[in-house]
Amino acid sequence: ALYRQNADGTFTDVAQQAGVASSGIYGMGVAVGDYDNDGYPDIYVTGFPHNTLYHNNGDGTFADVTDKAGVAASGWSTSAAFFDYNRDGYLDLFVGRYLDWDYSKEVFCGERRPGYRSYCHPDQFRPISSRLFRNNGDGTFTDVSEASGIAKHEGKALGVVAFDFNRDGWMDLYVANDAVRNFLFRNNGDGTFTEMALLAEVAYGLQGKPQSGMGTDAADYDGDGWPDLFVTNIDYEPNNLYRNSGDETFTDVTISANLGSVALLFSAFGTRFIDYDNDGALDLVVLNGHVLDNIHLFREGVTFAERPFLLRNSGGRFQEVGATHGPAFEKAYVGRALATGDFDNDGDIDLLWVTNGGPPVLLRNDGGNRNAWIGFELVGTASNRDAIGALVTVTAGGRRRVRELVGGSSYCAAHDLRLLFGLGTVEKVEKVEIRWPSGVTSQLENLAARRYYRVQEPEKEKPAAQDIKKAAKKPN
Repeated sequence: ALYRQNADGTFTDVAQQAGVASSGIYGMGVAVGDYDNDGYPDIYVTGFPHNTLYHNNGDGTFADVTDKAGVAASGWSTSAAFFDYNRDGYLDLFVGRYLDWDYSKEVFCGERRPGYRSYCHPDQFRPISSRLFRNNGDGTFTDVSEASGIAKHEGKALGVVAFDFNRDGWMDLYVANDAVRNFLFRNNGDGTFTEMALLAEVAYGLQGKPQSGMGTDAADYDGDGWPDLFVTNIDYEPNNLYRNSGDETFTDVTISANLGSVALLFSAFGTRFIDYDNDGALDLVVLNGHVLDNIHLFREGVTFAERPFLLRNSGGRFQEVGATHGPAFEKAYVGRALATGDFDNDGDIDLLWVTNGGPPVLLRNDGGNRNAWIGFELVGTASNRDAIGALVTVTAGGRRRVRELVGGSSYCAAHDLRLLFGLGTVEKVEKVEIRWPSGVTSQLENLAARRYYRVQEPEKEKPAAQDIKKAAKKPN
């Protein structure tokens, strides 16, 4: 489905007329990015037995350009991320692939009695390498998986986030793997990557063994300027929060952050760092749902459908507050993909989640904009037009907040590319510093809150900021 938003806040499925209704695959996830820098977002759909790239024609329709672009990536693909790994101004594409399976490799798992057949554990199948495609700038891509070093490492990828974990200006990759250790690919800046999850202490959880990595996101939850990592896992494996130490290592702070027991009986997939109440601290939202529809027959207290989590950040410790933030957080879903964005442009983050066997669920944030906020739509010129990889620092009320425009993140999802900063009670921003993916830096000063600003990357160190939201909607 492709839902076009109408002026009254409703949506119309236009997939058929847009040309994206069917691609002949078993769909899994989606990545969105303007790979040809023409100002229109393009769509990459992952799945089995191959993937599909749709080029946005700019007239409400899309064209399947998979073969021309060379990005089919055979096999079983899951999450994907657009990002500019070589900083040439064009979005490249990382495609996470799950495992070596096809219909000829189907085996029976579970018990041979009615109702007890199960999906097989991923240990039953071989891992495979993910794919990295370099954008040639002419509408085609080159598979550089081998040359970059990505293909050396076989995993079972489910989630991926592209971000600059060591703040050297080159976007890195973190891959959440199922039943094998997770990967952290450091970008060496010369077209190659070094896998260093073990050295960085983000390969395993607290138990020191592989977990069922599902979704992942990266952001600075503790306000020290360094991007931290969050990874979701299956039941009886706590979700992991890794705090960035600033020296290319991380510390697992799952327990001290009060995240150890809250998810123990839950299986988590999509996740994002969001400041849902605009108090200036990044919270967490987690979408849950088991993989087995008959799990209750095997594990007491574990169910197929599970309620989602809204985890409020209070001084670096998280408290589950979903029950007090609307009935949607008390209902059980078989949750999978989770996307975030401000669909009604009122200055707070809304949620969209996809459920297994059910309709998508759209949650409007009512009241998050009671606190002040400021948002930015970034337009690259020398950088990729989406400005993925940009680092924005906002100083308001004497407090600095740092956000990076990451690629990918969550599980099989794409998100609103605008960066939204919660400001609490502060109604004016003293300074905004932007480090563009190209390396150009720019600065804005004395901006009013409760507005979105469209900022174009300058040729020199002086940008133009256009106020694209003269007045925010009143708080709900």
